[in-house]
Amino acid sequence: MNSADPKLPRHSNHRSHDPSGDLSGDRSEMPRAAETAARESAGLHVPSTRELFVGFLFLGLIGFGGVLPLARRMIVEERRWLDGDEFTELLGLCQFLPGGNIINLSVAVGLQFRGIPGAVAGLVGLIAAPSAIVIGLGVIYQRFNDSYIQHMFGGLAAAAAGLLVATALKMAMPLRGKPLALALAALFFVAMAVLRLPLLPTMAVLVPLSIFVSWRWIA
Repeated sequence: MNSADPKLPRHSNHRSHDPSGDLSGDRSEMPRAAETAARESAGLHVPSTRELFVGFLFLGLIGFGGVLPLARRMIVEERRWLDGDEFTELLGLCQFLPGGNIINLSVAVGLQFRGIPGAVAGLVGLIAAPSAIVIGLGVIYQRFNDSYIQHMFGGLAAAAAGLLVATALKMAMPLRGKPLALALAALFFVAMAVLRLPLLPTMAVLVPLSIFVSWRWIA
């Protein structure tokens, strides 16, 4: 008696559909999408790479006498990329790192939102226009070094000092109700502005102290 051979399954040219494989890219985007939604619900905006470049380019163009005071207004008050607490914390980190504070800030903000492309966009946007302007002003200063030019630069210096004081007061606002944090800020001010202690030894002592106090009593 001839027995029927069992049919072997044929190899199909079409691969089986694996939902998990198709969703791997979506899963990688889920944390970023959730973060974007959370920030938008809090009234904040997540900038694109183009917005980072244009924002810091505009900041570099209008930042005569100092960019840092205008940076807080643009990032926190106008474009709502960060809130006041986030800006203060990020600026504190940038001040601790080597290099210019505003340059570090442009890289940090771009890196936080768009990674390396965002960091490059923020940095190039910030320094492109000011570099050309400074070169032009240097040529003018060398060619026309008279009392009018000196008075103009003196006025810019006074305006820069006033803008820095205003920014310091705005940055201190989130510390209201935190007497230990205010005491640490005052301690830094006395050490640097009054006693004129060297920067690196002062930071080597006060920064670990500030971190410990914030971790132990403020946070």
